[in-house]
Formats: sequence, C-alpha cells, structure tokens
Amino acid sequence: MNKLPCINFDNTYVKLSSNFYTEIKPRVPSNPSIIKLNSNVADKLGISSEYLKSLEGLNFLSGSEIIDGSEPIATVYAGHQFGYFSPQLGDGRAILLGEVVGKKGRYDIQLKGSGRTPYSRGGDGNAALGPVLREYIISEAMNAMGIPTTRSLAAILTGDKVVREDIFPGALLVRVASSHIRVGTFEFFASRGQYNDVKALANYSIQRHFPDLKSNKDKYLGLLNAVSQRQAELIAQWMSFGFIHGVMNTDNMAICGETIDYGPCAFMDEYNPDQVFSSIDHSGRYKYSNQPKVAPWNLSRLAETLLPLIADKPEDAVQDAQKIIERFSSHYDNIFRKLMIKKIGISPLNSCEEPKIFEHAQTFLELLKAQKADFTNSFRSLTNYLNGTAIPKDLNTLAPSEELKAWIEDWKLILKHHNVEENKTLEILRSSNPFIIPRNHQVEKSLLESIQNYKIGITEFKSFERLVKASLEPFKENLNNKDLCLPPKESEKIHETFCGT
Repeated sequence: MNKLPCINFDNTYVKLSSNFYTEIKPRVPSNPSIIKLNSNVADKLGISSEYLKSLEGLNFLSGSEIIDGSEPIATVYAGHQFGYFSPQLGDGRAILLGEVVGKKGRYDIQLKGSGRTPYSRGGDGNAALGPVLREYIISEAMNAMGIPTTRSLAAILTGDKVVREDIFPGALLVRVASSHIRVGTFEFFASRGQYNDVKALANYSIQRHFPDLKSNKDKYLGLLNAVSQRQAELIAQWMSFGFIHGVMNTDNMAICGETIDYGPCAFMDEYNPDQVFSSIDHSGRYKYSNQPKVAPWNLSRLAETLLPLIADKPEDAVQDAQKIIERFSSHYDNIFRKLMIKKIGISPLNSCEEPKIFEHAQTFLELLKAQKADFTNSFRSLTNYLNGTAIPKDLNTLAPSEELKAWIEDWKLILKHHNVEENKTLEILRSSNPFIIPRNHQVEKSLLESIQNYKIGITEFKSFERLVKASLEPFKENLNNKDLCLPPKESEKIHETFCGT
C-alpha cells in the first residue's frame, strides 16, 4: 500500500455493518492513461491536479494501487426496475474508493468499470470507452447548467478490450458524488425485514445529508420529506431543460438529490412530451412527461421502508407518510412554475400572479409541440423576438404563424405590465435558456470518432474535448460553436440510447 499524502480519506460508510458492502479491490488495468482530468472537481475535493497527473496519481485514479486511507468497497442495494422489484442489485461494475471532505462537504470517490464484484450478476464489471466519455460530457454539462449531479473527476483508458456487441477499448470513469445511497439501498434491507439496518442507514443518511433533523422527534418522517423536496427540485430542473433520464428505477434515485447514472439519457431536440430514448423502455414508463409522476412513485417505495421507524405500528405511519408523498406534486409544481416563468424572461412573481404567467409559458410549449420545434433553440430565440434580430433558419425554431404572433404580442404586454426592462428580460432569458446543450447526435458523433481514432492509434480525442469545453459554458453565445447548436438532420437523429453496461 503506497501513501498518497494529498488525499485525506475520511471514510464513514464502512463503519456501518458489513451487510452494507463487500470489501474488494479494483481490477488492475493493463496500461492505464488519463483521457481527461477534471481540475475543477479535483480542486473541489482539495486534491492537487498536478499530483493526480503524476504516476502515483494515475495509479490511484485507475485503481492500480490502493493508497493509504482508501478502503475500497462495492455497496449492495436492491431496486424497482421498470416497476418490478429486484431483491439484490448492487455495484456490479463500480467500487467506492472512499470519502474525502472537500471545500463544501463530504464526497464519495468511485471507480466505474473497475471489474467484477459479488454483485455483477454475470457481467464482466468493465466499462467501454463510449459510455465513460458520454457520462463525462453529460454530467459536466448538467453541472454547468446548475442541475444537481454526480461529477466526473477523470476519464481513464485501461489499455484493455471490452467485449459487447463488438470489441471496444476499455475505460474507467472516476465519479464523485455527495453519496451513493439510493432508494434501493433502503429497499434491500426492508425487503429482508432487516429493520435494524434500515434504521442504521436512515440515521447515517440524516447525519450525512440532513444533520438538522438529528434532534427532531419525527426525524424519519423528516428524512422522507427532505428527500422528497430534493427530488422535486431535481425533476423540475430536468423538465425545464428538456432532459430525459431514461431509467428512473429506484436504484437510480440518490437520496442526496443528485442526478446519477447516465445510461440511456438525452436532451430533447424537438419538443415532444412523449419522447422516449431508452432502448429498453418499451412502454414509455420513463418518457419525458412521466418523470414528475415516477418520482413520487419511487418515493412511495422509500416511504414503505421507513414506516416501521416512523411509528411503532407501521399502519399508524401510513397517513403521515402519504401526506408527504402527496405534497411532492405541489412542491414540484411550484418550482417548475418559477423555472418556466424565468424561461420566458420574467423573475418569479408573487404567488397570485404566477399562474397566469405560467399559463402563457405553457401555451408556448403547445406551439412547440404543434410545430415539432426545437425545445432549447425556441426558448433561446425569445431574445430575438424581443430585440428584433433575425433567427437563423437552421435552428428549427417556431415558424411564423398567427398563433406565434399573438403569443409574442401578449408576452410583450405582460412584460410591460410588470415594468420589466428589456435589458433585464434579456439577462434572464440568456441565463435560463442555454445556447449549448450536449445534443444526442453530437455526443454520439464525438464518441464514435473517439473510438475509431483510438483503434487506429490516435489518442487525442479532439471532438470530445471540444464538446466538453463548449458544454462547460452552456449559456454563453459563442458563434464558433454554432454547429453544436444545430438540431440533427433527419439522417443524424438518434432514436434510441442504451445503458452503459
């Protein structure tokens, strides 16, 4: 075991019962190298980027060497997948290296694609280059837009081959999260009647994420409420940016309120409430418009695990828990309403004015749906309607129509009524509607180019680097990146996305 003094681990999850995890070492890659190191995340963790670029740093990031303080484990959890319960899932290709206390809190450092674990369920535990680069791009773009998310510390080439439907270069993602505790973690123990472990997990979760609840008499009810509120805020942000997670299983819902597991996810191009991308979501369970409905369903599963902690007789706790789940919708609606009002250039108003303004924003969505117009570009083009500049024709924004003309006239009357200055409106529009999103066809194009280049010995992933750089400044209008704003041509459209496994 070699010492890496600039990483000060402070592991707490391993202090729980061994029922929660299995101690395991990552698979040692044959020839690791760094594709991308995220210096911003390293700084957040209080870790020197220069050290991570060294040989010792590479050995740590790739799992080649276990350093002092690291206590690698694979965690166990269960989960409802597409509505059906799987009693044991767990980290099948991920290993938690440990926890560090950074500038603004405690964070897990986890390797994805680090080999088999006891929870691999027949899989090889490895990750291919494409899914690793995909998660790096999208998770960092999400963070830049202000959406709570896990982060990517590094993308690593392993030098090994991964066999899927073809042979791909192997890779690792070094993921950072406020924690990896999932609704499915609670389900694992509750489904076995191990309520001492459920209680231990709830107490740990409160200590780590909601310490203000520690002295509350009804702290377990408070835990359910706190998780519910964070999920409402998260889903509202997804919806306001046209993001579709694609696989909202309970094992993919983190109680800390961060977006986790970027498998078959995507941002919408043309607005379609029924949009589905996941290749395995045949019923549309996780389509765009269902996301605010699936979240309380998942939270109900969490509530079921906590009932024996909330009251001595679980049936006495049902009513209180149900009230919290029912409040999810009102909390979500309130946040989503404010976000959509901002997307049409108006700061949140007092509660009596908001419904009418929100209705006007909803009417804009109806225009988008009718014309199959681009979600992101159409909202961004509101700046053009305001200042009278031309809208490029290749952005698939709304075509001129009597309905659009009437909407714009009413919108300007609303702005005038609220004495919103044009400069202020433009500022709100530009800070609420991204110029750049990681469009699915651009992501896939970048991944394909990276894989093809690697196969012929080119390890400079220029299109990946460009897409990452552009996505880190999503609201900045940079004409050098105009091609990244263009919706896909018919031949470029991606109709299905796939799980990273």
